[in-house]
Amino acid sequence: MTADRTTALPRGATGPHHHDRGVPGFGRVTVRPVDPDGDVDLLHGWVTQERARFWGMREASRERVREIYAYLDSLDTHHAYLVHRDGRPAALLQTYEPGADPVGACYPVRAGDFGLHLLIGPPTAVEPGFTGTLVGALLDFVWAEPGRRRLVVDPDARNERAIVRFVRIGFQPGPLVDLPEKRAQLLFLDRPSADAA
Repeated sequence: MTADRTTALPRGATGPHHHDRGVPGFGRVTVRPVDPDGDVDLLHGWVTQERARFWGMREASRERVREIYAYLDSLDTHHAYLVHRDGRPAALLQTYEPGADPVGACYPVRAGDFGLHLLIGPPTAVEPGFTGTLVGALLDFVWAEPGRRRLVVDPDARNERAIVRFVRIGFQPGPLVDLPEKRAQLLFLDRPSADAA
């Protein structure tokens, strides 16, 4: 994939980015920080669906969803992004520094580790290869920061579909760990592996 334009707009101490990339044969993928007030209806609609049960917010009220994303927006270590494809919302990406997250107490955190959570939005149509292509564009966004050496994901251990998807991308399974809200399967992707792919 070749980027035709990427725009970085620093915000906050760690500089979250806006990303705008043309993906040949797929469309334009944009990534921007979540607006807790402006995006609350969309996010509430996504996270309370049965298909998002592993996200852990099925019973959350609209106001609770707004509070959660307003809190994330106040942090320098955790960020939430809304991902669009050709102007249509496609996914919710959350990033975090493992050393500032409960997951960091569950494994030996390395310098350059960077955590991700990904919720693909409800599909409008069946499109083979959609998720893999979108995730590839998001990995380009994440790897744009040169200090990131290894990605960490912690899906619910019961979420076999997500685990298989991450393994297919190249993530290597790590330990099963107990987090406050779930039993999680840690998976890791080293930067050299991503560059080779």
